[in-house]
Amino acid sequence: MKRASKALGLFSGGLDSILAIKLVQEQGVEVTALHCVSPFFGNPDKVPYWRRRYDLDIEVVDVSGEFVNMLVRGPEHGFGSVLNPCVDCKIIMMKRARAIKEARGADFIISGEVLGQRPMSQRRDTLNIIRRDAGVKDMLLRPLSAHHLDQTEAELSGLVDRERLLGISGRGRKDQMVLAERMALSEIPTPGGGCRLTEKENARSYWPVLSFTPSPTVADFVLANTGRQYWHDPNGGATFRLIMGRNQEDNTSILRLAGERDLLFKTADFPGPIALGRFFGTEWPAEVVLSAAAFTASYSAKAVRHVGQSRAAVAVRVHPGSLDAPGQVVHVQPNREPDFRWNEFSWDSARDGLKTGGG
Repeated sequence: MKRASKALGLFSGGLDSILAIKLVQEQGVEVTALHCVSPFFGNPDKVPYWRRRYDLDIEVVDVSGEFVNMLVRGPEHGFGSVLNPCVDCKIIMMKRARAIKEARGADFIISGEVLGQRPMSQRRDTLNIIRRDAGVKDMLLRPLSAHHLDQTEAELSGLVDRERLLGISGRGRKDQMVLAERMALSEIPTPGGGCRLTEKENARSYWPVLSFTPSPTVADFVLANTGRQYWHDPNGGATFRLIMGRNQEDNTSILRLAGERDLLFKTADFPGPIALGRFFGTEWPAEVVLSAAAFTASYSAKAVRHVGQSRAAVAVRVHPGSLDAPGQVVHVQPNREPDFRWNEFSWDSARDGLKTGGG
């Protein structure tokens, strides 16, 4: 008996990737869905739900390291309208899928890309660039737009029937909705919104990490997703970073992500946020520690109220790396504008950095 064909399908959680995989499964192909994740995209917590809802075999694939390395050296194919390197991103995911295919002996790779749907990464020329630079030219099938594209090895060899594939193109979703209805999908995912790099609010947190961190790591960008982001530049270099928790979830994440060279700030006698200070030099100057402590105390409403009533200073505990580590207590007045000011970056400053090639 001829063995069943096996494929790997890139799976974002969006409708197009679901339809592309289902369309090939209808031809008897065994498909494993690969859900790529990084600090900027992916939702591994939803994978168990997706498995049940769409009856798919889904694996989580962490591409954080490759993605951060690409951002640090600069995307070869540039950024989109915000901080989104869409073409380079697809190449990274395709390369990883190719490696998994080779390791497992799968026959081909599936993508839910639709010709002309996205202005940066789904033009005909960029679709060709992606498969060329990822080394997947002979193994990548795009089932939803197959009739508009060159035949692939999977079609020529008879692993899939090209006549049962589709010729969808453009930015509309009418054809996809008709197909979803035919496939009786019980839930239709909402379009877009999957990548944080396409959103200005996130970009203004990521850009200073790229610009002012000497050797950014995955953890640096995970921290950029946590709490309020502040930077201090005593000599125009923005070498001090302060992450302020907004709620208990942020505080827990900050404690988990703190490194041994980081400082943790917490008001000693009043409820308030935990702040993580990161410095890229050898030692925190005392005046900057006091500034960060005063800034942290300013986010404790009860501490601010206490000072307003008594004019007494507030005690802030400063610990290296962990709240359990021996630290020091400093006494400060809560202050949102201390001598060494902490600033949030705006989207405008991030955009200007992109235009000038800063970072």
